[in-house]
Amino acid sequence: MKKLSKLKTQTRITVYAGKNPDEATFGKGVATLLRGVLETGSLNAATRRINMAYSKAWRIVKETEAGFGFLLINRNGARGSTLTKEGLMLLAAYEDAELKGSEYVAERFAANLKN
Repeated sequence: MKKLSKLKTQTRITVYAGKNPDEATFGKGVATLLRGVLETGSLNAATRRINMAYSKAWRIVKETEAGFGFLLINRNGARGSTLTKEGLMLLAAYEDAELKGSEYVAERFAANLKN
């Protein structure tokens, strides 16, 4: 049997608009797409990095934008894409919360195993 101290945690954060967390959500997938657009300047390039169909990525982004009521990506045709101010803010807030939340959960989990 493995030692309890070798167990790891994974924390997932979901941001949602409205009352239903199953609709208009922002989580790991959308954050990965936005991070890819930020780094490559293109949703198409971002989808290739993670082996996701371009049409699926567009659907996910459009559904999130519709549910949240603001754009996440500025589309500039053949010139690529950039994140909107809101997209940048949401991505930064999400990544910070995910990092700090994961650290906290890992620390608490390890501390509780020692009790």
